[in-house]
Amino acid sequence: MNYNDLDETEINEVQRISFDFKGLLFKILGLWPIIVISILAALSVAYYINVRKQNIYRLDSLITINNDQNPFFTANTSISFNWGGVSGKVGSIITEVKTRSHNELVIDSLEYYKEYLKQGEYHLEDIYTKAPFEINLDKSRPQMLGRPIQIKIIDESKYELSYEFESESVGSQIYKTKEKTTVRVKVGKFSQTYRFGEIVNLPFFNGIVILKSGATVPSTDDFYVRFLNFDSVVNTYKNGIVIVPSSRDASSVLRLSLVGLNKSKIVDFLNATSAILRKTELNRKNLYATNTIKFIDSSLRVVNDSLKNVTNEMNNFIKTNKVYDVKEEITQYSEQLKEYDQEKLIEESKLNYLNSLEDYLRTKTDYSQIAAPTSVGIEEANILSGVTKIIALSIERRNLEYSTKEGSILFDELDRRIDTEKSVLLESISVTKGSISRQLNTLNRKISELESKLIGLPKDQQEYLKIQRKLDLSSEAFEIYKAKRGEAAIVKAANVSDITVIDEAKDIGDGPIGPKTSLNYMMALLVGFFAPVFLIFIFYLSDNKIHSADEVTKMSKIPILGLIGKYSYENNLVAYEKPKSAVAESFRAVRSSLQFIFKNSVSTTRANTLLVTSSVSGEGKTYASINIATVYAMSGKKTILLGLDLRKPKIFGDFKIANEEGIVNYLIGDSTLDEIKTSTHIENLDLIISGPIPPNPSELLMGQRLKELIATLKDEYDMIILDTPPLGLVADALELVEYADASIFMVRLDYTKKGMLQLVDSKYKRGELKNISYLLNFYRYKNSHNYSYGYGYGYGYGYGVYGNAYHERDTYSRWEKIKRFFKRK
Repeated sequence: MNYNDLDETEINEVQRISFDFKGLLFKILGLWPIIVISILAALSVAYYINVRKQNIYRLDSLITINNDQNPFFTANTSISFNWGGVSGKVGSIITEVKTRSHNELVIDSLEYYKEYLKQGEYHLEDIYTKAPFEINLDKSRPQMLGRPIQIKIIDESKYELSYEFESESVGSQIYKTKEKTTVRVKVGKFSQTYRFGEIVNLPFFNGIVILKSGATVPSTDDFYVRFLNFDSVVNTYKNGIVIVPSSRDASSVLRLSLVGLNKSKIVDFLNATSAILRKTELNRKNLYATNTIKFIDSSLRVVNDSLKNVTNEMNNFIKTNKVYDVKEEITQYSEQLKEYDQEKLIEESKLNYLNSLEDYLRTKTDYSQIAAPTSVGIEEANILSGVTKIIALSIERRNLEYSTKEGSILFDELDRRIDTEKSVLLESISVTKGSISRQLNTLNRKISELESKLIGLPKDQQEYLKIQRKLDLSSEAFEIYKAKRGEAAIVKAANVSDITVIDEAKDIGDGPIGPKTSLNYMMALLVGFFAPVFLIFIFYLSDNKIHSADEVTKMSKIPILGLIGKYSYENNLVAYEKPKSAVAESFRAVRSSLQFIFKNSVSTTRANTLLVTSSVSGEGKTYASINIATVYAMSGKKTILLGLDLRKPKIFGDFKIANEEGIVNYLIGDSTLDEIKTSTHIENLDLIISGPIPPNPSELLMGQRLKELIATLKDEYDMIILDTPPLGLVADALELVEYADASIFMVRLDYTKKGMLQLVDSKYKRGELKNISYLLNFYRYKNSHNYSYGYGYGYGYGYGVYGNAYHERDTYSRWEKIKRFFKRK
């Protein structure tokens, strides 16, 4: 389209497209078969997906977190302690369930990296414990990852193990060390028969296949075993398990839930999780007592060795020396020394513990291995409280390492608290050590005073008393540590886990939670409906062609002269060869309408002149020219048809004459009017064809000889029809308007661009076109706002050839064909 002749206001008017919601609605209704097909296709896809998806189940269990106090806990046996209260434990348990270390323990205990599969209708199904056999793996050797190995049971004693290898190497994993490796295999199908219970050592499989006791041997089922990446399985369950408080009112009651394809596997995983949580928490709770027992055991070994040595010394002394009766006064001194020695032993044990604790705090970073201060009789509140707090913080930091990256601000805050508690504890240790040292100095002075009173005894008696003191001291120390050890063991044995399972996971027959087949069907219904509607909407928005008479009326003030329906025929002479057809009647109606226009026109000559043009080729300009000329001739009017489309002449073909001599020859002076004028086989209809294609058609049409020709013809004929070039492609038609009493602009529905009507309307408003009317071609009557059903008028011949005159291609891409299909609806 040429917009050069339009001003800015008119261009905006040309480009403005008013949206017709009603037209869109009827467009959609007209394409209802496509929408129905789309919905059916979407529902078919949904059905295909639904029947192939495995059922999804969700099961859960309930655990409670308590703060159970050890029944043997006293002020002197404080080896279990509360590390954060119930609320702190709840947070720690929730964190621990989502840690990799915890899930590794669960997966390892259940061996979920090993899958037992059975060929189902659409896919391999995980049958878990329902397999008629079980496999005991050699975890120190590699197992092939991710590929189902077929195990076909032959009878109750033999089975066939097979797999088809497509490459020379396969990935594998050693489950004992979790090391991944690659093993080499032979390309092709491996198949070998083994006996149940026989050790199988292959590059890709290592273990023993055992037929379950009482298992029925299926004859047709295909079974498989598949080994999975341990880390991937752990990650899957770690991300899949959900642990949340059961309710706001019972924050210490936690609900564990898991979604999966096999209910038995879900049950076992949830119950194993609870069991391992209980065990882990109890081990953590016993950590203080365990460390204390280790400390006491090490002290007992030292005291026991000392006691043995002193006993041997006493026995040797008795054998070699005469035993004397010791005076009563000396015996009293000896008993008093024994008491002082026992007190000194206790204080030295405390001092040794505090020295070890101080060294531990200054050299270690993990403070969870500290023994109970009460194991050596230390009862200072500051030390007991400090040890308890620093152990709790150390355990909290260790738990945080499982779920938080190093460098997190949480570690900074926790380390700050640990350093603070450590500083306070070291200060308390220093003060307590000073107090114990002073107590030891006092005891040493008292012991020295008593020992001085025994100097007057004979040397053998002094030696005897000395050995006896050492023996009594070692015996007393042994009994003290032995009692402490028993006390710690009782406390540890009496400890119970603060985690209690109040509702185990169990398959009670609940139905699956997925796949949501109804939702899939609903989504398919929506997609099936809205997808084609959206495409129709897009095509509708991008459609810039005229489809109805209403659109023409809305877009232009130029009147519609008539309607020519679609009619398929072998040539363009429809009005002559099919005079009783509906399309012939349409052209007679156009003739009648033209009479009103000609009556209002001022003409001093005998003839009326009609110019027929269009925007582009293929809109029916030549077709209309021939048939309008025909109906005028058949009405008795002497009519002549001029082929003025000099660039791509076409009109001669329908009358079966050669395009060798025509109006071009007349305009250049080579021929006379009589030589170029041809009488047709239609009575009263003469024809002047275009003739040879000239190099300067516009100049010829603007010349004086054409004016003389038209003037001559007006004196000889009643009706002159000018078949001109398309107005939207060349300017020739505008040069011929001055000769016309009336003009017809052809509009082919579903073909002519909307902008062309605005172009014609603009030229009409500026006076460049006069007495112009639209003639709608390819019209199909449609009720309901012109968007319903077809009506059989029209033509169907000649436009392919004519269309090629100005459009070089006559084929369309697949995408364009789809667009044209939608636009025709």
